[in-house]
Amino acid sequence: QVQLVESGGGLVQAGDSLRLSCVPSGRTFSSWHMAWFRQAPGETREFVAVVAWDDGSTYVRRSVKGRFIVSKDNTNNTMYLQMNDLKPEDTAVYYCAAREATTNNIYYTEEPSYPHWGLGTRVTVST
Repeated sequence: QVQLVESGGGLVQAGDSLRLSCVPSGRTFSSWHMAWFRQAPGETREFVAVVAWDDGSTYVRRSVKGRFIVSKDNTNNTMYLQMNDLKPEDTAVYYCAAREATTNNIYYTEEPSYPHWGLGTRVTVST
């Protein structure tokens, strides 16, 4: 069983920064893709970013590219989402997700591609 635990959410003002963390535990894969999704109030959950655990390659959705950076730290076994210049529309519950990487293709942006999920951390951006 894989457990994913997110942290780092909170209430901030527009223009502020936050760094979210996700720590996996339990069953581990030899190769992972780990991703961030978010769900805004009244909206469906959407893909934000993904990182390949092996080589650190990343993919970030266009609407946050340049403001959000996804990364991983193998030493601390942690994935991060650095969110800069936050906007009210970034308000959402942010979820960590993971899948076993069977190819080098990291462009998995759909929820069903990820069998493992955390419980989420809430980010609220005020004006």
